[in-house]
Amino acid sequence: MASNLVPITVAHGDGIGPEIMAASLHIMKAAGARIQEETIEIGEKVYLRGVNSGIEPSAWESLRRTQVFFKAPITTPQGGGFKSLNVTTRKTLGLYANVRPCVSYHPYIQTKHPGMDVVIVRENEEDLYAGIEHRQTEEVYQCLKLISRPGSEKIIRYAFEYARRNNRKKVTCFSKDNIMKFTDGLFHKVFDEIGAEYPEFEKEHWIVDIGAAKMADTPEAFDVIVMENLYGDILSDVAAQIAGSVGLAGSANIGEHCAMFEAIHGSAPRRAGQNMANPSGLLLGGVLMLVHIGQPDVAELVHNAWLRTIEDGVHTYDIFKEGTSKQKVGTKEFAEAVAARIGQKPQNLKAVSYSKAPKQNAAHTMKTGAGAKKVLVGVDAFFDWKQRNPEEFGKKLEQLNGDGLKLFAVSNRGTKVYPEGFTETFCTDHWRARFMGNGAVSHAQIVALLDRAGKANLDFIKIENLYTFDGQKGFVAEGE
Repeated sequence: MASNLVPITVAHGDGIGPEIMAASLHIMKAAGARIQEETIEIGEKVYLRGVNSGIEPSAWESLRRTQVFFKAPITTPQGGGFKSLNVTTRKTLGLYANVRPCVSYHPYIQTKHPGMDVVIVRENEEDLYAGIEHRQTEEVYQCLKLISRPGSEKIIRYAFEYARRNNRKKVTCFSKDNIMKFTDGLFHKVFDEIGAEYPEFEKEHWIVDIGAAKMADTPEAFDVIVMENLYGDILSDVAAQIAGSVGLAGSANIGEHCAMFEAIHGSAPRRAGQNMANPSGLLLGGVLMLVHIGQPDVAELVHNAWLRTIEDGVHTYDIFKEGTSKQKVGTKEFAEAVAARIGQKPQNLKAVSYSKAPKQNAAHTMKTGAGAKKVLVGVDAFFDWKQRNPEEFGKKLEQLNGDGLKLFAVSNRGTKVYPEGFTETFCTDHWRARFMGNGAVSHAQIVALLDRAGKANLDFIKIENLYTFDGQKGFVAEGE
């Protein structure tokens, strides 16, 4: 029998973590889960031992061996210097797809959207969460948004494959490509390209702000939504809350080799040790794990028993409502109630049935080509200059012209201020000067430009080279 057990790495976490993990494991084992746990320590105690990632180096060996991580929420100590454990784990193990089902359980759990059944598929590795930030001047900080074609292709294809595997009908993309034409524009373009390979699905794109408003007002209009990292992080919490409660939502983080399963809520240290916490979010993350490791039969038993418990009105304090709920219970009692209903199905809520198809991993098909012709045509040089007079600064920068490079424009926080700027435009101490060549430019010309800036006592803080790709601009033109 032991040879049939699937090894998983388990972390009991902080705050309410140990209680809800114990409850979740109890229910899964009562349903016959064929798992063997390897326990590692993560979170607050590890941070306070001086490990700024919150996970001991030795713990990675277990994660790489089992390739399955069942994780309770953790507490990150206040103050600087501590890295996000979730971000570290996702990026280190290549867990590029974050899947968050958000379902309403009307009328047993209060919601304004009784028909909601939305799955948010969130890109997990790049975007602003790449973590590349700098303080560049006294007044200005920057965070770099990185969107790649391979990253976009992987997550968008995953969303369509998820929809196909789970008998979904529609896939929607949210982006902000009316403003971020290159980064979000690429994400939208890849969505259209890959979507064409899945003719059986209805496909649509929404600008993220109005799309978020539509989701909050009419979530029934959506099915599977695929998003970049930041949008997906924010809107999956919103979706979970409007479905009924963030505390009920589980989450899967899927990569080509490893996977992590968790609740989307935090460690709630104020509720720790009181036998009050609702284990449902972590338990439903565990259901996703059971499907992933090839035990859909057990996942089905656990999920249906949980639905029956909710339907029977056995609720923890956070979802208890007079007139709807029938019994207020603690963490342990809720787990016992679910375990006692193993083998039962809900009578009013929709029972679940999990496919026995193989688990969904990464899709390796990615677009490749001969490579675009890349030509250097100019440079954006960024300066720290304390005066707030664009006209004066523009005249100083024009003195740097020469060797085939000429000042084209100066902007401040993305707004053109020289030449022909407006006196009403507020400026900080962070300036971008665009120098263009007449045709192709060499690196030596740019180095010479920066040398002239240094000799003029102008403080340049970074550069961004400007390229064309097959004759198309790889940069946003001034005023766009």
